[in-house]
Amino acid sequence: MSKLFESVEINGLILANRFVRSATWEALAEEDGAVTPRLVEMMAKLAAGGVGLIISSHAYVHKRGQAGPGQLGIYRDELVPGLREMTDAVHRAGGRIVAQLAHAGIFADQEIMGEAPLACSVVSGFTESPPHEMTEGEIQDLIQDFGRAAERAREAGFDGVQIHSAHGYMLCQFLSPAFNRRTDRYGGGVENRVVVHLEVLKRIRKSVGDKYPVLIKMNSRDFLEGGLEIEDSVKVAAILDENGIDAIELSGGTLTSKRLNPSRMAINTEEKEAYFSDAARAFKEKIRVPLILVGGIRSFGVAERLVDQGLADCISMSRPFIREPDLVNRWRSGDRTKAKCVSDNRCFGPAMAGKGIYCVTEQKQREKAKA
Repeated sequence: MSKLFESVEINGLILANRFVRSATWEALAEEDGAVTPRLVEMMAKLAAGGVGLIISSHAYVHKRGQAGPGQLGIYRDELVPGLREMTDAVHRAGGRIVAQLAHAGIFADQEIMGEAPLACSVVSGFTESPPHEMTEGEIQDLIQDFGRAAERAREAGFDGVQIHSAHGYMLCQFLSPAFNRRTDRYGGGVENRVVVHLEVLKRIRKSVGDKYPVLIKMNSRDFLEGGLEIEDSVKVAAILDENGIDAIELSGGTLTSKRLNPSRMAINTEEKEAYFSDAARAFKEKIRVPLILVGGIRSFGVAERLVDQGLADCISMSRPFIREPDLVNRWRSGDRTKAKCVSDNRCFGPAMAGKGIYCVTEQKQREKAKA
């Protein structure tokens, strides 16, 4: 049997296999961030389709950290019953799910908020109007927001939480020299830029205890001029490992680094897949906790080699599961042809139009077949 179908443990949480659904923005939540039946159905299908671990939508921990419309929220207690409907549906289907806790920081939706976005530092070129540089008191408020969100996640039945520190969102901004120009204890060298993460982790542990899985998603590189590079990201990972993080999901890039970022489009050969694998090798040399690798993985053979070669403990995908929520079961059945996702990113079109995310390419093929 392939190692991909072996069970794996993350701080006591047993996963049926090594496949992970990476968090995304489905644009399926209510205006206030509440869970909808369509969102529950999507998560249940992923569980029934054989995904070992589902990571929820990036759920904002405070209204001022909302990245866009239709985003899942976990910022107030009233949202917990709906979130429990989601986790119950996943568990009934035999799956496991963790909540991704997020704050968009400088990339929060200013139109929704009606006020300037929060930032670790005021830097130009990322927003149309100047952001508000956080005071140390506001950073402490942010840390509390993550802690309270973790409490809600546990109450709602999530099997763990994941701290979102990738793709240029708030915590990622603290790690990046391109965003973080602070001169207090939260800025400067990488040992200072990681401090807010350690304080968030400590606050979450105070909320949920040592036996509750706490993961993090972080950048390998920002692919941004003056941004986070692999040398510092590896140091951050090692520090987090030493301070009790349970697993690391490795990604890269920000919302504004398209020119330097590995292509997420037209991943049509195996050579274009797993574009963070070199970074994964560097991380595996310095950390002991499980490494979850995301980044353009489309082929069973590529996924299997990454695990067999010790570059990753789990394989994380997002867009392939939008088109094929049952992809893992298909591969398990013996059909090992690559994922049907063609990496055209058209799935985000309906999300931006307020219709929720779905595979546009598959939909058009169905319509053509019926015509």
